[in-house]
Amino acid sequence: MKNSIGLERAAWAFVLPALLLIFVFFFIPIVAALIMSLTDFDIYALANLKNLRFVGLRNYIELLQTPLFWQALGNTAYFVVIGVPLSMAASLLSANLIHAKLSYFKGFYRTAFFAPVVTSLVAVAVIWRYLFHMRYGYLNYVLTSLGLDSIDWLGNPKFAMPAIIIFSVWKNFGYNMIIVLAGLQSIPEDIYEAAKIDGAGVWSTFRYMTLPMLAPTLLMVSIMTMAGYFQLFAEPYVMTQGGPVQSTVSVLYLMYEEGFKWWNLGTASAVAFVLFFIMFSITLIQIRLSKVEQ
Repeated sequence: MKNSIGLERAAWAFVLPALLLIFVFFFIPIVAALIMSLTDFDIYALANLKNLRFVGLRNYIELLQTPLFWQALGNTAYFVVIGVPLSMAASLLSANLIHAKLSYFKGFYRTAFFAPVVTSLVAVAVIWRYLFHMRYGYLNYVLTSLGLDSIDWLGNPKFAMPAIIIFSVWKNFGYNMIIVLAGLQSIPEDIYEAAKIDGAGVWSTFRYMTLPMLAPTLLMVSIMTMAGYFQLFAEPYVMTQGGPVQSTVSVLYLMYEEGFKWWNLGTASAVAFVLFFIMFSITLIQIRLSKVEQ
């Protein structure tokens, strides 16, 4: 009995520092932001807290009545709906390429695919801005070489978000590739040998064996990717500054402008919690759909 009590105290002693850090740097800021979203906290309240007033749900109501918020939400949804499947497809394809027995230079591919993840986003964004340049960009050089017209990738509202999606998929798919590759390597080889003996082709094996066994991994990857893509900020901030004509303004970019450009911290906090609610709801839907399919 005494030994079990001593072990329990030792366990709490090891866990307590981490719990304190989580409480101080995670729980308290969340509660403070939630309280702030119910106030009119702005630059005047920063100067003197006596100017702070409790407004209840007014920030949320006004936010839902703001056209720019719905445009930002639409831009973010467009980015997520297109970018997440593309990122997962690129991750799955590259992981299978590295995992295949007949592929050569696996170390080179693994490094090349993962290198963008650990590269500074600002640095590669500057390079991609040159690639997307209307007159001197390499992409337009290829298009004109094929007899096609140049595209103003970052200056045309129709192409600005697709350009950011292309850049984001290239930048982030390597992280998911490592997770999918680990899932592929955990599948027993005996299953593939049995399928080969039964006469299953490459596509049948992938469709009816690999994908079902990767389903838990792909679910986790989809949730992580969706959560990351809903927090779109750095790419439009560096490449387009939300333009042209606000076609690349995301919800997180709107929160940044409200909080640090206009100093409407109460409204910015409300934006953050609306985004959290949307992400949480979609995650629950994904989990329930995966259980129904199983």
